[in-house]
Amino acid sequence: MEPIEGVHRTPRGLAVLADAVSWIATRSGGPGGQHANTSETAVTVTIDVERAGLRPSVRDRVLRAAGPVISASSSASRSQYRNRTAAWEAAMERLDEAAKPPPRPRRATRPSAAAVRQRLETKRRTAQRKQARRSPPVEE
Repeated sequence: MEPIEGVHRTPRGLAVLADAVSWIATRSGGPGGQHANTSETAVTVTIDVERAGLRPSVRDRVLRAAGPVISASSSASRSQYRNRTAAWEAAMERLDEAAKPPPRPRRATRPSAAAVRQRLETKRRTAQRKQARRSPPVEE
């Protein structure tokens, strides 16, 4: 989570400049007694995609998929550190997901002639087996 030489790394290896990341701590609601009303434990992390230092192709993909700003919040824990970690992981997951290249288009294929013959032969054997199970027709 801590930047190394001003660069953060996502789980998939994207490098994000530390200057593009901002953190905001606010007071959190929910359980925690008096502690929750006096401590700023909720955390929001924001990543400015334009300033993140991503390659142009990746930056364009992220802008199309997620927009100019990626943000994530966490207030699940009473600990600001745990909320920072959770928000950071969520933001990195969103960034990685938005940066994924589109899947290759499916190329249509046809079954081979041998595969077609085998399928029809199996079908014919099944039909004959079922025909043999039937009771003989009733003669009048």
